[in-house]
Amino acid sequence: MNPLIQQSLEAIGDTSSIQETTSISGGDINQAFYVRTKEEEYFVKTNKDVPEHFFRVEAKGLSFIRDTKAIRVPEVYYYGEPAGNEQVALVMEWLKGEPTGDTEERLGRGIANMHKTYGEKFGFEEDTFIGALPQPNRLVGDWTTYYHDYRLVPQFNIAAERGQLPLERKQRLKKLMERLPQWLTHEVKPSLLHGDLWGGNWMAGPNGEPCLIDPSVFYGDHAFELAFTEVFGGYSEAFYRAYQEEMPLSENYEDIKPLYQLYYLLAHLNLFGEAYAGSVDRILKRYVG
Repeated sequence: MNPLIQQSLEAIGDTSSIQETTSISGGDINQAFYVRTKEEEYFVKTNKDVPEHFFRVEAKGLSFIRDTKAIRVPEVYYYGEPAGNEQVALVMEWLKGEPTGDTEERLGRGIANMHKTYGEKFGFEEDTFIGALPQPNRLVGDWTTYYHDYRLVPQFNIAAERGQLPLERKQRLKKLMERLPQWLTHEVKPSLLHGDLWGGNWMAGPNGEPCLIDPSVFYGDHAFELAFTEVFGGYSEAFYRAYQEEMPLSENYEDIKPLYQLYYLLAHLNLFGEAYAGSVDRILKRYVG
């Protein structure tokens, strides 16, 4: 592993020898390392057999979030673009700290202010990933159309290919997708979203400053992002209170929240199997009986 990391560091001008390389757990997709040279500390991710834009689009997403000046993200120093099945690396700033008493409040305000950065359309200009799954994108003028065509339909197709849609589940999911407009009736502006905001994708940096990592950015309903934060937890009451002080949720949020959570649960069904089937089925029964 060191030759790849050494080459990546040399590409950004750090030619000093590596003093320490420590594997970091927590991710399902990449290998991750803390790397220390004589000059600097780095966070390095590696992968192989991934599409050419796999790390590039992550770096692009971090750049979009950084440009909002709403919340901190790590600086990206280098990313590889594989020509085939070669192993490549993403080299970033090492951010490490301990949370303080106001870290989660600052997190809520930071994400809310990020969501106040609006695009002209919904979606994104480039395909991204949710975990290892491809996430097709386009820029479209209508949120319901985007959510149907570029979020639910791709996961439906993957689930069908992988045998995750027995007849009853398949029929209910089709019916729900056809009826989306009857539930998504609130006004939506295209907010910049992190796109994969589970509790493991934020961390405390220096001085307890909240930082976001591993984005899959696009422009969408800010309630879609908040709904996902409630699927697996990792966020405090202080976070939600601070968020809503800056960016109130619509009156129908509780009614549409499971509808938005469905996308991420379908993705987890496709990534990890039947452990997520019960959650998917409960949402489908709630909306289409």
